[in-house]
Amino acid sequence: MLIEEEVQGIPLVLHTNEEVFSPGAVDRGTRAMLSFVTFTEEDKVLDLGCGCGVVGICAARQTGADKVWMCDVSENAVALSEQNAKVNKVEGVHICRSDGLRQIEESGFTLILSNPPYHTDFSVAKEFIEDGFKRLAVGGRMIMVTKRLDWYRNKLTSVFGGVTVKELDGYYVFLAEKRGMRKPKKEKKNPQGMSKKLQRKYGK
Repeated sequence: MLIEEEVQGIPLVLHTNEEVFSPGAVDRGTRAMLSFVTFTEEDKVLDLGCGCGVVGICAARQTGADKVWMCDVSENAVALSEQNAKVNKVEGVHICRSDGLRQIEESGFTLILSNPPYHTDFSVAKEFIEDGFKRLAVGGRMIMVTKRLDWYRNKLTSVFGGVTVKELDGYYVFLAEKRGMRKPKKEKKNPQGMSKKLQRKYGK
């Protein structure tokens, strides 16, 4: 099956089949997610659960193919992504079969994007979020799209310390940033060199 669509202003020619999600058209959730994303030449991108490769190919056309990684647990999806990368002239993207991030050796991503299988239980999404956080550079963002709100908002908040939620076309888009470690505050000391804690203890 061959479809031709425009995504982020980029004309795409995509080979699909019935084994991948949304084979007849680019999924509306993916479009919703990409409407909140701007790719730059400084980005290092992971398309996590790439399907036929829409997100990764869009990223590669804007960042450069060598800065984009794509993975999926499905051999069929990986084969389609490889085929579509060639058709859309981004042959240099890194594409592999991977169960989550287990077979991905790279880290320091500035963007990890995923349209997870949210119609199943949350075990896959939980792994994506926890492992994705570890692979992001400080200041990097994980961006996910689903039709479910509460669990994803709570999980991303617990892992990242906060999340922004956008709603578009019946989908929720989650944007979470990996923040740097905060340095612990030093206790102020009085002129005699005693901390506030010691002052309270000794009644100073």
